[in-house]
Formats: sequence, structure tokens, C-alpha cells
Amino acid sequence: MRLSCQSYGGKMQRKSCNLTTNVLPFLLRPQPKPQGPQPAILFCIRSLYPQRSSHLTDDSNSAAGARIVDEFSSDVEKLYRILRKFHIRPDKLDLALRDSDVSLRPGILERVISRCGPAADLAISFFSWLSRRRPDLPQSAAAHRALLSSVTRARHFGAAWALLDRMRRELPDALTTDVFVALIRRFAAARMVSKAVQVLDEMTAYGCAPDDYVFACLLDALCKNGSVKEAASLFRDMRYRFPPNLRHFTSLLYGWCRAGKLDEAKFILVQMREAGFEPDIVVYNTLLAGFAAAGKMEDSYALLTEMSRKGCEPNVISYTTLIQALCTRDCLDDAMRVFVEMRSRGCVPDIVAYNTLIHGFCKSGRLDRAYEFLDAMDTMAMQGCAPNPSTYFPIFTGHELKEDIDKCFELMSRMSKAGCLPDLGIYNVVIRLSCKLGELKRAVVVWNEMEASGLSPGLDTFIIMIHGFINQGFLIEASGYFKEMVVRGLFSAPQYGTLKELLNSLLRAQKLELAKDVWTCIVSKGCELNVYAWTIWIHALFSNKHVKEACSYCLDMMDAGLMPQPDTFAKLMKGLKKLYNRQIAAEITEKVRVMAAERNVTFKMYKRRGEMDLERKKQRARKKRREGRQRRACQRGNKANILGPYVLKVELV
Repeated sequence: MRLSCQSYGGKMQRKSCNLTTNVLPFLLRPQPKPQGPQPAILFCIRSLYPQRSSHLTDDSNSAAGARIVDEFSSDVEKLYRILRKFHIRPDKLDLALRDSDVSLRPGILERVISRCGPAADLAISFFSWLSRRRPDLPQSAAAHRALLSSVTRARHFGAAWALLDRMRRELPDALTTDVFVALIRRFAAARMVSKAVQVLDEMTAYGCAPDDYVFACLLDALCKNGSVKEAASLFRDMRYRFPPNLRHFTSLLYGWCRAGKLDEAKFILVQMREAGFEPDIVVYNTLLAGFAAAGKMEDSYALLTEMSRKGCEPNVISYTTLIQALCTRDCLDDAMRVFVEMRSRGCVPDIVAYNTLIHGFCKSGRLDRAYEFLDAMDTMAMQGCAPNPSTYFPIFTGHELKEDIDKCFELMSRMSKAGCLPDLGIYNVVIRLSCKLGELKRAVVVWNEMEASGLSPGLDTFIIMIHGFINQGFLIEASGYFKEMVVRGLFSAPQYGTLKELLNSLLRAQKLELAKDVWTCIVSKGCELNVYAWTIWIHALFSNKHVKEACSYCLDMMDAGLMPQPDTFAKLMKGLKKLYNRQIAAEITEKVRVMAAERNVTFKMYKRRGEMDLERKKQRARKKRREGRQRRACQRGNKANILGPYVLKVELV
């Protein structure tokens, strides 16, 4: 549905994270201002707040800028990996950053904060360290805004207020209404209504008086994040301070429609008219989307009629909203009737309307009708309605469901002739289907074509290729793609399942050295490895009778400050007992004793829990094997009952 197409503002991401305790004192402490003019930043950074940037037309300047970006990229990536590895150990972090040999020049702070993304703790750690290490280095308003974006995204709201206090002292001109609007949206996204309203009241203390725009953004943020009831109450309380306008009513209307409270939405419409505002096309489309989302199609049709009667003719968004609702409910014939009516009224369908119908027909398996609309779009390309990758994607998924790989390649050829390059989603579909059908050569061809077109394979693309090669037994190639994924910085905790499958497959195939090579690649690239990742590797080695190697890596894990799980310890001790290797057993036991004491856990309880966990796993495995034997026996019995009369007849003959 297109409920949000006509609404104002944007919806922010929501993340949760704990606040580092030593951040607020640092941010509240004033820092020495740099002497002399501030050097110009030669590149743009991506932050929460839009910045004006100059467009260079001189080729030499562009090349110089590209070289600077390349130099920054390597330094930023190096600093980011150090932060990720040592941010919980301030002493080691300081030493590693000092020894990094990275040039701390203007612009590095913004780039590192941007690279940290939602990991606000990393951004704060580097901000604090750089301010102490290089107090003479100018810290621009863009850097403060980037850090503010990071801490608010992670819901470090205490640090956000402290940073605002620092900006008020050192960069008062940077405190614009957009800064506070962004903070309001973060509070609203966290459903902290009172805090969002508090921002409105505190703005004056920072030299920025709230106006109608800020209040409208506050209502909009509350309504978009499920706090429409509180927004309506605030609207009533503030109507004398901020006179109502059409945008206020539209936000409330959107909020009630999104909550499914259509009676309240209709009442807002009445209040709007009483205040002297006539509904415009945005208001009507919002209400129309609310009716359609609730499945009240008769009310939607009646509203279309009312719009025409009131002199507000439905536009392409109005009709497309109904088409989307009907396609979602698999009412394709009704959707086609709305489409025909739209054209008969002189409203030209846009690409969204065509894409919606194509998606609906593909979802219902009617690919022939989808191709009819695709042909129609090809003929209308000169009128600004040329197919885009979103048009082709549902057709590709339809062919994937039917496992028709040849049709996928024909469609890719058609896209190429039309001058429409496939996006990453389309490449993923074709590669996944090729791997599923065992046509790995075709998958590699598509992969190479994707990279030649300038697209970088994403995480999903790597996972598809790795599993495809594993399933076909090409473990060397699977390992190559896995290591490439690690090198590109795409490996993280959600991919531990892929890691487990790859390592177990390699060890079952007696490729111990290749498995070690994969693990070494992960460790050498500074990837975050928790206890679960180490446990996967150790258990894979142990299960394939590489007990000594498993113990060696267990010692490496403890050297990294990670304590093995109790069942891992019990399993290793049992394996070493069979090998009569008391020396390694004693070394592991002693380290575990020390780590258990540091965590206020008695070694006796730890050992007993490990033995109990190991025994429970064995019981579950025995039960699973027993159920499997019973299931196979039942299947053989059913097959014998089915074939019995035919076998008897053959024997009699």
C-alpha cells in the first residue's frame, strides 16, 4: 500500500544499545579550540543532515579528489578495524591507534564516524581519543552532526544531549532546527513521547526558537511511529501556541489510518473542515489508503466518487493505491477494472501502476498476463514509462518458482536489448536458480557479468554461491568465495551457519589444511569472533577426530579472552582422556580454572554443567537416530504394502 507516499518527513532507523559510562564526562568537558583558519574539507561525507557541496568540473581536481578519497578509505578502514577489535579495552585501543601510522588530518573524523554506522560506541571512542590526542585538529560541524546521528540512532540520548551542550559552547552556528528535528524523530521512533516533546521546550535554551515547522515535524514523527493518540492530545494542548494548519491535520489523519482507526480519521476530516481547511489530494489519498488497507473497498470507491464531486479529481496515486490493495487480496479482475477506469478518465498510468499489476499477475502464476503488460510498457518507453529492474524482478521470481532457467536468461537478454541493467536482486534470483539446478557454470557466468556491469556482489550473493558449491561438492570453490566474502568485510555473526556448514563439509572430505586456511583468513582479517564461532570450529575439528587441533584452537580462544562453553570443555577432556594426553588436558584445565574464578563461577559447577550438557546432547542425538530408524521402517512397510499384490501377481505368473 502507498500509505506513506503522500505523508511528510521520513522514518528513522531504530537500534538499541547501552550507553558507555565514561562518555558523558568527556563530552561535557570543553575542548581547546584550534588556532588559525580551519582547512577546507575536499570531500563530502554522508550524515543525517544534508550539506551543500560544490560540483567540480575540472578533471584534474576530480582526479585529485578521487586520490584523496582512496587514501582516506584505506586509513578509515584500518582505524575502523582497530576500534572494532579494542574498543572495550581503552589501554590497548590507545596503544593500537598510536601505532597505526595513520595520518590524522582534517576530515578523518567524519569518515571514521560514518564508517562506524550504528556502532555508536566505536564512534564515541574515536571521537574521544582524537580530541585528546590532537586537540589542535579542527573538529567541524559536520563531524559533530555525524556523531550526533550515530549516538541518536543507537539511542544514546544522554550522550546526545551532552554533545548538544558541547556544540552550544563551541559551534553555536551549527545548532539549526534540523538538528533538533532529527533528535525529535529519534525520540519518537523509540516511543519516548515525553522526551520528544521536551526537545521542543529545550530548543530556546540552545538559541533556536521552535516554530510551526518543528511542531509539524513533531506531530508527523509521533504519528508515523504509532503514537497518534499522544499526538492528538498534544495537538489539542498546543493549538493556541501553534495554530492548526493543513499539515497538522494530515499527519493526524495518516496516524489514525495507519492504526486502523477509521472513525477517528473521519472525525479529523470533520475537524479540518470546521477549521476552514478543505481536503486536498494528499488528504484524500491518505484516507483512501486507510480504507484500502482495512479492506473496505466499497468505502474506497465511494471516496473516489466524492473526490470527483468535490472537484478534486483522483490522480494516478489514488488509482494505484486501489490497484495495490486489490492485487494484495488476489482480486486481479477488480484491479484490472480500476486500471481501465483510470485510463478512461484520462489519468495516464505510471510505472508504479504497471509494476503493481505485473507483480500481482506473477504472484498468482499468470506470467502470460505479466508479459502482456511488459510489452505494453516497451511500446510506451518514449512516454517516460520504460520498464525498470523492479518491473522485471517479479517475472524472474515467477520463473524461479517454475525452475525455468532458460526463460530467466531470455529475459536477461531482453533487458540488455532494452538498455535496462539488472540490479542485485535479479542477479541473486538467477544465480540462486542456477545453483539449485546444479548449473554452476551458468552461475559463475552470471556472477562475472554482474561484476563486469559495475555491481558488487552483496552478502546474499556470496551466501548463495557458497551454498551452491557446497551442495554440489565443489569445496575448493566454495572456500574461495567464502574467503572473498571475508576479505570484502561482509562476514559477521549471522553467517555463522554458513561457516559451520563449510567447515564441517571440508573436514568430512578430509581437507583439514583448507579448513585451517579458511579459519586463518577469518582471524587475520580482524573479523569479530565470539564464543559461538570458536565453538563451531572446535566442534567441527573434534567431530572429525582432530582432537589435538581442537585443543590447540581452544587454547587460542582462551588467549583471546573467551571462555569455552562447559560442554566444549567436557568434550575435549573426554577426547584427551582417550588419547592419554594429560599435559594438554592440564593446561586447558588450569586456564579454565582461572577464567572461571574471574567470572565468579566455581570450577566444580562449571565441569558438572558441561558433563550434564554433553549427556543431554547425546540423549537427543540417540532419540533422533531412533526416530529416524522408525520413520524409515514405516516408509519401507508402506512401500511393501503398496507393491505387495503386484509382486505376488508376478510370482504367480
